[in-house]
Amino acid sequence: MAYGDRRGTTCSAPTIAAVTGIGGSPQQIDRLRSDLLHSHYDVDTLADVLGELATAAMAREQVLPAIRTARSSDDPAAVLVRLFILGDDVTVAEATGALPELGVEGAAGLGLLSAAGTAPEDRVTARVDLRPVDTSGGGFWLAADLGEATTGTAVGAEHVLGLGGASRTLAELTVRTPVGRALDLGTGSGIQALNLAGFAQSVVGTDISAAALSYAAFNAALNDCAVDLRRGSMLEPVAGEQFDLVVSNPPFVITPRGTEDSAQALETYTYRDGGRRGDDLVRDLITGVGAVLAPGGIAQFLANWEVHRGEGAFDRVQQWLAESGLDGWVIQREHADPAEYAETWLRDGGITPDRDADAWRRGYTAWLDDFEARGVDAVGFGYVTLHKPLRPAALPWHRCEEITGTLSPTLWPTIAATLAAKDRLAHLGDELLADQRLRVAGDVTEERHYTPGQMDPQVIVLRQGGGLGRTVRAGTALAAVVGASDGELTVGQIASGVAVLTDTRPADVLADVLPDVRGLILDGLLLLPE
Repeated sequence: MAYGDRRGTTCSAPTIAAVTGIGGSPQQIDRLRSDLLHSHYDVDTLADVLGELATAAMAREQVLPAIRTARSSDDPAAVLVRLFILGDDVTVAEATGALPELGVEGAAGLGLLSAAGTAPEDRVTARVDLRPVDTSGGGFWLAADLGEATTGTAVGAEHVLGLGGASRTLAELTVRTPVGRALDLGTGSGIQALNLAGFAQSVVGTDISAAALSYAAFNAALNDCAVDLRRGSMLEPVAGEQFDLVVSNPPFVITPRGTEDSAQALETYTYRDGGRRGDDLVRDLITGVGAVLAPGGIAQFLANWEVHRGEGAFDRVQQWLAESGLDGWVIQREHADPAEYAETWLRDGGITPDRDADAWRRGYTAWLDDFEARGVDAVGFGYVTLHKPLRPAALPWHRCEEITGTLSPTLWPTIAATLAAKDRLAHLGDELLADQRLRVAGDVTEERHYTPGQMDPQVIVLRQGGGLGRTVRAGTALAAVVGASDGELTVGQIASGVAVLTDTRPADVLADVLPDVRGLILDGLLLLPE
Protein backbone atom coordinates (compact mmCIF):
# COMPACT_ATOMS: atom_id res chain seq x y z
CA MET A 1 0.00 0.00 0.00
CA ALA A 2 1.37 3.39 -0.96
CA TYR A 3 2.30 6.13 1.49
CA GLY A 4 -0.78 8.01 2.61
CA ASP A 5 -3.09 5.62 0.74
CA ARG A 6 -5.12 4.54 3.73
CA ARG A 7 -8.62 5.06 5.12
CA GLY A 8 -10.13 7.68 7.42
CA THR A 9 -9.33 7.72 11.15
CA THR A 10 -11.46 6.60 14.07
CA CYS A 11 -10.09 7.27 17.54
CA SER A 12 -11.72 6.56 20.86
CA ALA A 13 -8.40 7.18 22.58
CA PRO A 14 -7.42 10.67 23.71
CA THR A 15 -7.49 12.53 20.43
CA ILE A 16 -4.29 13.89 19.04
CA ALA A 17 -2.19 16.17 21.25
CA ALA A 18 -3.81 15.09 24.51
CA VAL A 19 -0.52 14.19 26.12
CA THR A 20 2.48 14.49 23.85
CA GLY A 21 1.63 17.83 22.26
CA ILE A 22 1.73 16.25 18.82
CA GLY A 23 -1.27 16.77 16.56
CA GLY A 24 -3.58 19.40 15.19
CA SER A 25 -6.46 19.93 12.81
CA PRO A 26 -7.27 17.54 9.96
CA GLN A 27 -6.38 20.33 7.54
CA GLN A 28 -2.89 20.69 9.01
CA ILE A 29 -2.33 16.96 8.85
CA ASP A 30 -3.53 16.92 5.23
CA ARG A 31 -0.95 19.59 4.41
CA LEU A 32 1.79 17.59 6.09
CA ARG A 33 0.81 14.48 4.15
CA SER A 34 0.86 16.44 0.91
CA ASP A 35 4.34 17.80 1.69
CA LEU A 36 5.72 14.37 2.54
CA LEU A 37 4.36 12.96 -0.70
CA HIS A 38 5.66 15.91 -2.74
CA SER A 39 9.13 15.50 -1.17
CA HIS A 40 9.10 11.75 -1.90
CA TYR A 41 9.81 11.12 1.76
CA ASP A 42 9.85 7.33 1.47
CA VAL A 43 12.20 4.46 2.18
CA ASP A 44 13.45 4.07 -1.38
CA THR A 45 14.20 7.78 -1.83
CA LEU A 46 16.09 7.96 1.47
CA ALA A 47 18.20 4.96 0.48
CA ASP A 48 19.10 6.75 -2.77
CA VAL A 49 19.78 10.09 -1.09
CA LEU A 50 21.93 8.69 1.71
CA GLY A 51 23.72 5.85 -0.07
CA GLU A 52 24.80 2.44 1.20
CA LEU A 53 27.54 3.55 3.60
CA ALA A 54 25.37 6.00 5.53
CA THR A 55 22.36 3.68 5.51
CA ALA A 56 24.45 0.83 6.94
CA ALA A 57 25.86 3.12 9.63
CA MET A 58 22.34 4.19 10.61
CA ALA A 59 21.42 0.55 11.11
CA ARG A 60 24.19 0.52 13.75
CA GLU A 61 22.75 3.73 15.29
CA GLN A 62 25.65 5.80 13.96
CA VAL A 63 24.26 8.96 12.36
CA LEU A 64 27.36 10.99 11.49
CA PRO A 65 27.90 9.53 7.98
CA ALA A 66 24.24 10.16 7.15
CA ILE A 67 24.40 13.76 8.43
CA ARG A 68 27.46 14.45 6.28
CA THR A 69 25.77 13.02 3.19
CA ALA A 70 22.41 14.69 3.78
CA ARG A 71 23.98 18.12 4.37
CA SER A 72 25.56 17.94 0.93
CA SER A 73 22.19 17.45 -0.77
CA ASP A 74 19.47 19.99 -1.48
CA ASP A 75 16.86 17.27 -2.03
CA PRO A 76 13.77 18.01 0.16
CA ALA A 77 13.88 14.41 1.41
CA ALA A 78 17.46 14.99 2.61
CA VAL A 79 16.32 18.03 4.59
CA LEU A 80 13.50 16.03 6.18
CA VAL A 81 15.78 13.13 7.12
CA ARG A 82 18.25 15.56 8.72
CA LEU A 83 15.47 17.16 10.69
CA PHE A 84 13.29 14.23 11.75
CA ILE A 85 15.64 11.23 11.82
CA LEU A 86 19.21 12.42 12.30
CA GLY A 87 18.63 15.13 14.92
CA ASP A 88 20.37 17.75 12.79
CA ASP A 89 18.98 21.28 12.87
CA VAL A 90 18.16 23.01 9.59
CA THR A 91 17.38 26.59 8.65
CA VAL A 92 13.89 28.02 8.42
CA ALA A 93 14.49 28.42 4.69
CA GLU A 94 15.43 24.75 4.29
CA ALA A 95 12.45 23.57 6.35
CA THR A 96 10.07 25.78 4.41
CA GLY A 97 11.39 24.39 1.14
CA ALA A 98 10.75 20.82 2.31
CA LEU A 99 7.35 21.63 3.87
CA PRO A 100 5.91 24.28 1.52
CA GLU A 101 2.20 23.72 2.26
CA LEU A 102 2.44 23.21 6.00
CA GLY A 103 5.29 25.63 6.60
CA VAL A 104 7.45 26.00 9.69
CA GLU A 105 4.68 27.62 11.68
CA GLY A 106 2.24 24.84 10.80
CA ALA A 107 4.78 22.16 11.66
CA ALA A 108 5.42 23.84 15.01
CA GLY A 109 1.68 23.93 15.57
CA LEU A 110 1.51 20.18 15.03
CA GLY A 111 4.21 19.71 17.66
CA LEU A 112 6.74 18.42 15.13
CA LEU A 113 9.46 21.02 15.53
CA SER A 114 10.71 24.10 17.34
CA ALA A 115 12.03 27.21 15.61
CA ALA A 116 14.39 29.76 17.15
CA GLY A 117 12.87 32.48 15.00
CA THR A 118 11.20 33.21 11.69
CA ALA A 119 14.11 34.63 9.71
CA PRO A 120 15.32 32.38 6.84
CA GLU A 121 18.66 31.81 8.54
CA ASP A 122 17.17 30.93 11.95
CA ARG A 123 17.51 27.31 13.05
CA VAL A 124 14.79 24.69 13.33
CA THR A 125 14.99 21.49 15.43
CA ALA A 126 12.72 18.46 15.53
CA ARG A 127 10.66 17.57 18.57
CA VAL A 128 9.72 14.11 17.27
CA ASP A 129 11.11 11.35 15.12
CA LEU A 130 9.08 11.18 11.89
CA ARG A 131 10.21 8.70 9.28
CA PRO A 132 8.98 6.55 6.41
CA VAL A 133 8.86 2.82 7.13
CA ASP A 134 8.12 -0.22 5.02
CA THR A 135 7.09 -3.50 6.62
CA SER A 136 7.21 -5.47 3.35
CA GLY A 137 3.49 -4.95 2.99
CA GLY A 138 3.35 -1.26 2.20
CA GLY A 139 4.89 2.02 3.20
CA PHE A 140 3.67 4.55 5.73
CA TRP A 141 5.00 7.32 7.94
CA LEU A 142 5.57 6.84 11.65
CA ALA A 143 6.02 9.50 14.33
CA ALA A 144 7.48 8.67 17.75
CA ASP A 145 9.71 10.14 20.43
CA LEU A 146 13.26 11.01 19.50
CA GLY A 147 15.58 8.10 20.19
CA GLU A 148 18.82 7.79 22.11
CA ALA A 149 20.93 7.83 18.94
CA THR A 150 19.52 11.26 18.13
CA THR A 151 19.42 12.86 21.57
CA GLY A 152 22.54 11.24 23.04
CA THR A 153 20.71 10.70 26.34
CA ALA A 154 18.84 7.84 27.98
CA VAL A 155 15.17 7.63 27.10
CA GLY A 156 12.48 8.55 29.61
CA ALA A 157 10.03 6.29 31.41
CA GLU A 158 7.14 7.25 29.11
CA HIS A 159 9.21 7.02 25.93
CA VAL A 160 7.14 6.09 22.86
CA LEU A 161 9.16 3.85 20.60
CA GLY A 162 9.16 4.05 16.82
CA LEU A 163 10.23 1.29 14.47
CA GLY A 164 12.56 -1.10 16.29
CA GLY A 165 13.92 -4.48 15.32
CA ALA A 166 11.26 -6.32 17.30
CA SER A 167 8.36 -4.33 15.85
CA ARG A 168 9.67 -4.87 12.31
CA THR A 169 10.00 -8.59 12.98
CA LEU A 170 6.41 -8.87 14.19
CA ALA A 171 5.08 -6.90 11.22
CA GLU A 172 6.90 -9.22 8.83
CA LEU A 173 5.66 -12.33 10.69
CA THR A 174 2.02 -11.28 10.75
CA VAL A 175 -0.15 -13.49 8.55
CA ARG A 176 -1.62 -11.12 5.93
CA THR A 177 -4.62 -13.09 4.82
CA PRO A 178 -7.58 -10.65 4.57
CA VAL A 179 -9.58 -10.64 7.81
CA GLY A 180 -12.61 -8.90 9.24
CA ARG A 181 -11.52 -7.65 12.67
CA ALA A 182 -7.91 -7.30 13.83
CA LEU A 183 -6.51 -6.29 17.23
CA ASP A 184 -3.14 -4.78 18.16
CA LEU A 185 -2.40 -5.21 21.87
CA GLY A 186 0.03 -2.64 23.25
CA THR A 187 -0.08 -0.62 20.05
CA GLY A 188 2.54 1.95 21.08
CA SER A 189 3.05 4.40 18.21
CA GLY A 190 0.67 2.29 16.11
CA ILE A 191 3.04 0.49 13.75
CA GLN A 192 1.30 -2.89 13.98
CA ALA A 193 -2.13 -1.28 13.68
CA LEU A 194 -1.04 0.51 10.51
CA ASN A 195 0.34 -2.75 9.17
CA LEU A 196 -2.96 -4.52 9.93
CA ALA A 197 -4.97 -1.80 8.20
CA GLY A 198 -3.59 -2.97 4.87
CA PHE A 199 -5.63 -6.20 4.96
CA ALA A 200 -8.17 -5.96 7.83
CA GLN A 201 -11.63 -4.46 7.47
CA SER A 202 -11.39 -2.92 10.93
CA VAL A 203 -8.54 -2.49 13.42
CA VAL A 204 -8.59 -1.93 17.18
CA GLY A 205 -5.47 -0.88 19.09
CA THR A 206 -5.09 -0.86 22.87
CA ASP A 207 -2.42 0.64 25.09
CA ILE A 208 -2.06 1.65 28.72
CA SER A 209 -0.04 4.74 27.75
CA ALA A 210 -1.91 7.94 26.88
CA ALA A 211 1.24 9.27 25.25
CA ALA A 212 1.49 6.22 23.00
CA LEU A 213 -2.16 6.54 22.01
CA SER A 214 -1.63 10.18 21.08
CA TYR A 215 1.14 9.15 18.70
CA ALA A 216 -0.94 6.27 17.36
CA ALA A 217 -3.83 8.64 16.68
CA PHE A 218 -1.54 11.08 14.90
CA ASN A 219 0.01 8.32 12.80
CA ALA A 220 -3.38 6.92 11.87
CA ALA A 221 -4.55 10.38 10.79
CA LEU A 222 -1.37 11.12 8.86
CA ASN A 223 -1.72 7.85 6.95
CA ASP A 224 -5.48 8.34 6.45
CA CYS A 225 -6.07 5.08 8.28
CA ALA A 226 -9.05 3.88 10.33
CA VAL A 227 -7.99 2.64 13.77
CA ASP A 228 -10.18 2.38 16.86
CA LEU A 229 -7.81 3.25 19.72
CA ARG A 230 -8.69 2.40 23.33
CA ARG A 231 -6.83 3.04 26.54
CA GLY A 232 -6.33 0.14 28.91
CA SER A 233 -4.09 -2.79 29.74
CA MET A 234 -3.77 -5.44 27.05
CA LEU A 235 -7.09 -7.35 26.68
CA GLU A 236 -9.12 -5.33 29.20
CA PRO A 237 -10.53 -2.77 26.70
CA VAL A 238 -11.84 -5.53 24.38
CA ALA A 239 -13.30 -7.97 26.90
CA GLY A 240 -16.27 -9.81 25.40
CA GLU A 241 -15.33 -9.01 21.79
CA GLN A 242 -13.92 -11.33 19.13
CA PHE A 243 -11.21 -10.85 16.52
CA ASP A 244 -9.94 -12.82 13.56
CA LEU A 245 -6.33 -11.74 14.10
CA VAL A 246 -4.57 -10.55 17.25
CA VAL A 247 -0.99 -9.30 17.23
CA SER A 248 1.18 -7.96 20.02
CA ASN A 249 4.70 -6.77 20.59
CA PRO A 250 3.96 -6.65 24.31
CA PRO A 251 6.03 -5.12 27.13
CA PHE A 252 7.69 -8.50 27.68
CA VAL A 253 10.96 -7.41 29.29
CA ILE A 254 11.55 -9.21 32.58
CA THR A 255 12.42 -6.41 35.00
CA PRO A 256 13.35 -6.94 38.69
CA ARG A 257 10.40 -6.26 40.96
CA GLY A 258 11.10 -8.57 43.86
CA THR A 259 12.25 -6.08 46.50
CA GLU A 260 11.97 -2.42 47.31
CA ASP A 261 15.70 -2.06 46.62
CA SER A 262 15.47 -3.55 43.12
CA ALA A 263 12.44 -1.42 42.25
CA GLN A 264 14.42 1.67 43.17
CA ALA A 265 17.52 0.49 41.32
CA LEU A 266 15.93 0.40 37.89
CA GLU A 267 14.09 2.84 35.70
CA THR A 268 11.05 1.21 34.13
CA TYR A 269 9.77 2.02 30.65
CA THR A 270 6.14 1.77 29.64
CA TYR A 271 6.98 0.53 26.14
CA ARG A 272 8.86 -2.55 27.39
CA ASP A 273 8.05 -3.17 31.09
CA GLY A 274 4.62 -4.66 31.69
CA GLY A 275 4.54 -4.00 35.43
CA ARG A 276 4.34 -7.71 36.20
CA ARG A 277 6.66 -10.07 37.98
CA GLY A 278 8.90 -12.24 35.81
CA ASP A 279 7.19 -13.46 32.65
CA ASP A 280 3.66 -13.33 34.08
CA LEU A 281 2.46 -10.91 31.40
CA VAL A 282 3.44 -13.28 28.59
CA ARG A 283 1.88 -16.22 30.43
CA ASP A 284 -1.41 -14.36 30.86
CA LEU A 285 -1.41 -13.30 27.23
CA ILE A 286 -0.90 -16.83 25.94
CA THR A 287 -3.46 -18.36 28.29
CA GLY A 288 -6.01 -15.55 27.98
CA VAL A 289 -6.07 -14.46 24.32
CA GLY A 290 -8.33 -17.36 23.34
CA ALA A 291 -11.20 -15.49 24.98
CA VAL A 292 -11.15 -12.87 22.21
CA LEU A 293 -10.20 -15.11 19.28
CA ALA A 294 -12.99 -15.90 16.84
CA PRO A 295 -13.17 -19.47 15.46
CA GLY A 296 -10.40 -19.77 12.89
CA GLY A 297 -8.61 -16.83 14.50
CA ILE A 298 -4.84 -16.42 14.82
CA ALA A 299 -2.80 -14.66 17.51
CA GLN A 300 0.86 -13.76 17.00
CA PHE A 301 3.22 -12.34 19.65
CA LEU A 302 6.83 -11.73 20.42
CA ALA A 303 7.76 -13.01 23.85
CA ASN A 304 10.39 -13.55 26.54
CA TRP A 305 10.07 -16.50 28.90
CA GLU A 306 12.12 -17.69 31.82
CA VAL A 307 13.95 -21.00 32.07
CA HIS A 308 14.17 -21.96 35.72
CA ARG A 309 16.82 -24.12 37.28
CA GLY A 310 16.23 -27.78 36.44
CA GLU A 311 13.70 -27.01 33.67
CA GLY A 312 13.88 -27.61 29.95
CA ALA A 313 13.97 -24.66 27.55
CA PHE A 314 10.25 -24.89 26.78
CA ASP A 315 8.76 -26.41 29.94
CA ARG A 316 7.00 -23.22 31.04
CA VAL A 317 5.79 -22.30 27.56
CA GLN A 318 4.43 -25.79 26.95
CA GLN A 319 2.43 -25.55 30.16
CA TRP A 320 0.97 -22.22 29.04
CA LEU A 321 0.03 -23.68 25.67
CA ALA A 322 -1.76 -26.54 27.42
CA GLU A 323 -3.68 -24.04 29.56
CA SER A 324 -4.64 -21.95 26.54
CA GLY A 325 -6.70 -24.70 24.91
CA LEU A 326 -5.45 -23.46 21.52
CA ASP A 327 -3.13 -24.87 18.91
CA GLY A 328 0.27 -23.29 19.47
CA TRP A 329 3.66 -22.92 17.82
CA VAL A 330 6.66 -21.39 19.60
CA ILE A 331 9.92 -20.65 17.79
CA GLN A 332 12.83 -19.71 20.03
CA ARG A 333 15.21 -17.44 18.13
CA GLU A 334 17.76 -16.84 20.88
CA HIS A 335 18.36 -17.18 24.58
CA ALA A 336 20.45 -15.24 27.06
CA ASP A 337 21.95 -15.97 30.44
CA PRO A 338 21.07 -13.56 33.27
CA ALA A 339 24.15 -11.39 32.72
CA GLU A 340 23.59 -11.08 28.96
CA TYR A 341 19.95 -10.24 29.56
CA ALA A 342 20.74 -7.48 32.05
CA GLU A 343 23.33 -5.93 29.73
CA THR A 344 20.95 -5.96 26.75
CA TRP A 345 18.13 -4.12 28.47
CA LEU A 346 20.30 -1.68 30.40
CA ARG A 347 21.78 -0.55 27.08
CA ASP A 348 18.32 -0.48 25.51
CA GLY A 349 17.36 2.18 28.04
CA GLY A 350 20.51 4.19 27.30
CA ILE A 351 22.39 3.14 30.44
CA THR A 352 26.03 2.26 29.75
CA PRO A 353 29.09 1.90 32.03
CA ASP A 354 30.75 4.95 30.52
CA ARG A 355 27.64 7.15 30.60
CA ASP A 356 26.53 6.37 34.17
CA ALA A 357 28.68 3.79 35.96
CA ASP A 358 26.62 3.91 39.16
CA ALA A 359 23.28 3.36 37.40
CA TRP A 360 24.85 0.54 35.40
CA ARG A 361 26.14 -1.17 38.56
CA ARG A 362 22.86 -0.79 40.46
CA GLY A 363 20.76 -2.02 37.55
CA TYR A 364 23.06 -4.92 36.75
CA THR A 365 23.07 -6.01 40.39
CA ALA A 366 19.29 -5.78 40.67
CA TRP A 367 18.80 -8.02 37.65
CA LEU A 368 21.29 -10.62 38.84
CA ASP A 369 19.82 -10.62 42.36
CA ASP A 370 16.29 -11.07 41.02
CA PHE A 371 17.16 -13.93 38.67
CA GLU A 372 19.21 -15.69 41.33
CA ALA A 373 16.46 -15.38 43.93
CA ARG A 374 13.89 -16.92 41.59
CA GLY A 375 16.16 -19.61 40.16
CA VAL A 376 16.24 -18.23 36.61
CA ASP A 377 19.06 -19.75 34.56
CA ALA A 378 18.20 -18.24 31.18
CA VAL A 379 15.63 -16.23 29.24
CA GLY A 380 14.29 -17.30 25.86
CA PHE A 381 13.13 -14.95 23.12
CA GLY A 382 10.99 -15.91 20.19
CA TYR A 383 7.76 -15.97 18.25
CA VAL A 384 4.43 -17.32 19.50
CA THR A 385 1.62 -18.25 17.11
CA LEU A 386 -1.72 -19.43 18.48
CA HIS A 387 -4.65 -20.70 16.42
CA LYS A 388 -8.28 -21.55 17.17
CA PRO A 389 -9.17 -24.10 14.44
CA LEU A 390 -12.59 -24.10 12.84
CA ARG A 391 -12.57 -27.89 13.25
CA PRO A 392 -10.59 -28.64 16.41
CA ALA A 393 -8.72 -31.95 16.53
CA ALA A 394 -9.11 -34.38 19.40
CA LEU A 395 -5.94 -32.97 20.95
CA PRO A 396 -4.50 -29.45 20.45
CA TRP A 397 -1.44 -29.23 18.22
CA HIS A 398 1.62 -27.86 20.01
CA ARG A 399 5.09 -27.34 18.61
CA CYS A 400 8.09 -25.78 20.40
CA GLU A 401 11.42 -25.55 18.60
CA GLU A 402 14.59 -23.53 18.37
CA ILE A 403 15.52 -22.03 15.00
CA THR A 404 18.59 -19.82 14.86
CA GLY A 405 20.35 -18.16 11.97
CA THR A 406 19.11 -15.75 9.34
CA LEU A 407 15.50 -16.14 8.20
CA SER A 408 13.61 -14.64 5.31
CA PRO A 409 12.03 -11.26 6.16
CA THR A 410 8.72 -12.53 4.75
CA LEU A 411 7.90 -15.53 6.90
CA TRP A 412 4.16 -15.02 7.11
CA PRO A 413 3.33 -17.22 4.08
CA THR A 414 5.26 -20.07 5.72
CA ILE A 415 3.37 -19.60 8.98
CA ALA A 416 0.02 -19.49 7.16
CA ALA A 417 0.88 -22.60 5.13
CA THR A 418 1.96 -24.51 8.25
CA LEU A 419 -1.29 -23.70 10.05
CA ALA A 420 -3.30 -24.80 7.02
CA ALA A 421 -1.29 -28.01 6.71
CA LYS A 422 -1.65 -28.96 10.38
CA ASP A 423 -5.44 -28.49 10.10
CA ARG A 424 -5.65 -30.79 7.07
CA LEU A 425 -3.34 -33.37 8.61
CA ALA A 426 -5.40 -33.44 11.81
CA HIS A 427 -8.26 -34.98 9.85
CA LEU A 428 -6.21 -37.26 7.60
CA GLY A 429 -5.70 -40.69 9.10
CA ASP A 430 -2.93 -42.89 7.75
CA GLU A 431 -5.25 -44.57 5.25
CA LEU A 432 -6.42 -41.26 3.83
CA LEU A 433 -2.87 -39.90 3.80
CA ALA A 434 -1.70 -42.92 1.80
CA ASP A 435 -4.31 -42.02 -0.84
CA GLN A 436 -2.95 -38.48 -1.33
CA ARG A 437 -1.10 -37.46 -4.49
CA LEU A 438 1.66 -35.29 -3.08
CA ARG A 439 4.06 -32.94 -4.84
CA VAL A 440 7.55 -31.91 -3.84
CA ALA A 441 7.77 -28.15 -3.18
CA GLY A 442 9.73 -26.29 -5.83
CA ASP A 443 12.41 -25.08 -3.40
CA VAL A 444 13.41 -28.55 -2.16
CA THR A 445 16.74 -30.08 -3.14
CA GLU A 446 18.33 -33.40 -2.26
CA GLU A 447 21.92 -34.01 -1.23
CA ARG A 448 23.57 -37.44 -1.15
CA HIS A 449 26.82 -38.10 0.66
CA TYR A 450 28.92 -41.14 -0.15
CA THR A 451 31.85 -42.79 1.55
CA PRO A 452 34.62 -43.10 -1.05
CA GLY A 453 34.32 -46.39 -2.92
CA GLN A 454 30.74 -47.09 -1.80
CA MET A 455 27.84 -47.40 -4.27
CA ASP A 456 25.09 -46.49 -1.81
CA PRO A 457 24.79 -43.10 -0.09
CA GLN A 458 25.57 -42.96 3.61
CA VAL A 459 23.54 -39.79 4.18
CA ILE A 460 20.59 -38.33 2.25
CA VAL A 461 19.51 -34.80 3.13
CA LEU A 462 16.41 -32.95 1.94
CA ARG A 463 16.99 -29.21 2.02
CA GLN A 464 14.34 -26.48 1.92
CA GLY A 465 15.41 -23.35 0.06
CA GLY A 466 12.67 -21.05 1.36
CA GLY A 467 10.40 -21.00 4.38
CA LEU A 468 12.34 -21.76 7.53
CA GLY A 469 15.20 -23.32 5.58
CA ARG A 470 14.76 -26.74 7.15
CA THR A 471 17.02 -29.71 6.48
CA VAL A 472 15.74 -33.25 6.97
CA ARG A 473 17.86 -36.38 7.03
CA ALA A 474 16.00 -39.04 5.06
CA GLY A 475 16.26 -42.80 4.91
CA THR A 476 16.34 -44.61 1.59
CA ALA A 477 12.61 -45.36 1.57
CA LEU A 478 11.59 -41.82 2.48
CA ALA A 479 13.94 -40.33 -0.13
CA ALA A 480 12.42 -42.64 -2.73
CA VAL A 481 8.87 -41.63 -1.80
CA VAL A 482 9.75 -37.94 -1.92
CA GLY A 483 11.60 -38.32 -5.20
CA ALA A 484 8.57 -39.92 -6.86
CA SER A 485 6.01 -37.44 -5.46
CA ASP A 486 5.08 -35.51 -8.60
CA GLY A 487 1.31 -35.36 -8.08
CA GLU A 488 0.60 -38.37 -10.31
CA LEU A 489 0.88 -41.34 -7.94
CA THR A 490 -0.50 -41.69 -4.42
CA VAL A 491 1.78 -42.24 -1.46
CA GLY A 492 0.49 -45.81 -1.26
CA GLN A 493 1.27 -46.51 -4.90
CA ILE A 494 4.79 -45.13 -4.50
CA ALA A 495 5.27 -47.21 -1.35
CA SER A 496 4.26 -50.34 -3.26
CA GLY A 497 6.93 -49.60 -5.86
CA VAL A 498 9.54 -49.06 -3.17
CA ALA A 499 8.49 -52.34 -1.54
CA VAL A 500 9.12 -54.24 -4.79
CA LEU A 501 12.57 -52.68 -5.16
CA THR A 502 13.57 -53.37 -1.54
CA ASP A 503 11.85 -56.77 -1.22
CA THR A 504 9.67 -55.62 1.68
CA ARG A 505 5.93 -55.39 2.27
CA PRO A 506 4.08 -52.20 1.17
CA ALA A 507 2.52 -51.98 4.62
CA ASP A 508 5.98 -51.94 6.21
CA VAL A 509 7.16 -49.18 3.87
CA LEU A 510 4.10 -47.08 4.71
CA ALA A 511 4.54 -47.62 8.44
CA ASP A 512 8.15 -46.49 8.07
CA VAL A 513 7.60 -43.35 5.99
CA LEU A 514 4.14 -41.97 6.89
CA PRO A 515 5.21 -40.22 10.14
CA ASP A 516 8.02 -38.49 8.27
CA VAL A 517 5.72 -37.67 5.36
CA ARG A 518 3.43 -35.90 7.82
CA GLY A 519 6.38 -33.86 9.07
CA LEU A 520 7.43 -32.94 5.54
CA ILE A 521 3.90 -31.80 4.72
CA LEU A 522 3.75 -29.75 7.89
CA ASP A 523 7.07 -28.10 7.08
CA GLY A 524 6.16 -27.41 3.46
CA LEU A 525 8.63 -29.77 1.76
CA LEU A 526 5.73 -31.89 0.48
CA LEU A 527 2.46 -30.36 -0.68
CA LEU A 528 -1.03 -31.80 -0.39
CA PRO A 529 -3.29 -31.50 -3.46
CA GLU A 530 -5.34 -28.32 -3.42
